Amino acid sequence: MTFKITHQTDYVFDSEVFLEPHYLRFRPRQTAYLDVQDFDIEILPKPTGQKIILDEEQNVLNFCWFEGTTDTLNIIATTLLETKEFNPFEFLIYPLHYNQLPLQYEASHKKLLYSSLEGEFISQDLLDYGNTIIRTANFRTIPYLTLLTKQLHDDFKVEYRAVGSPLLPDETFELKKGSCRDLSWMQIHLLRQQGIAARFVSGYYYFDMEHPEYELHAWVEVFLPGTGWLGLDPSHGILTGNTHFPIASSANSMQTMPVSGGIRGSATSKLITKLFIEKV
Repeated sequence: MTFKITHQTDYVFDSEVFLEPHYLRFRPRQTAYLDVQDFDIEILPKPTGQKIILDEEQNVLNFCWFEGTTDTLNIIATTLLETKEFNPFEFLIYPLHYNQLPLQYEASHKKLLYSSLEGEFISQDLLDYGNTIIRTANFRTIPYLTLLTKQLHDDFKVEYRAVGSPLLPDETFELKKGSCRDLSWMQIHLLRQQGIAARFVSGYYYFDMEHPEYELHAWVEVFLPGTGWLGLDPSHGILTGNTHFPIASSANSMQTMPVSGGIRGSATSKLITKLFIEKV
């Protein structure tokens, strides 16, 4: 299938500001099941300079810098991509002992995965929630990950929240609701406390709906030797498929934000976003 994605982002300031250099994350990632055929980004005011770069975690960014002042920043990213047949369960964990929990990564893996294993404190209640599911899965890795992802979908209400960092894991657990990024951030820190390397992914998710209203989406990836990074979507209770279109992944959720950059000036701003995903 071929998809066209149009993502419009508008910042409106109540007075003139000077735009500091900005990092823009809108370009979907090329994968084995996803072929990015074309990508275009329009930025107004037009940057003085722009460079496509790779960040520390191999995400593709548009880095741009500006001159002069403005009361708006307008970004329109247009992507044309083609998806290929994909079976999310077609993989092999190897060495085989990684099929059983708890995981013990080799020293070389631990060094490379350090930031994705570094978890913050979570409550015993949240840890017990995960450990109960581990026992139900008989300490088997894939059954646990799939059961946990489905259980989060069943037990938590998904709410839309346009802006803001993910809530603290314990706050989401106590509320029993949150945005896709809140549920993902909670699952990430539960998995890290259990010794499973996990990172945050920002991107797009397409599914058929009668009245399409798409939003930037977030999910989780875990690293399993032989398999690589495996996607889990707690908002929908599924492993990610070929209509999950990743843009950026990071151990730190803030490193996946579509727009990162500051301003010089005392203005307040209003953010307006529009996202269209259509089959071509």
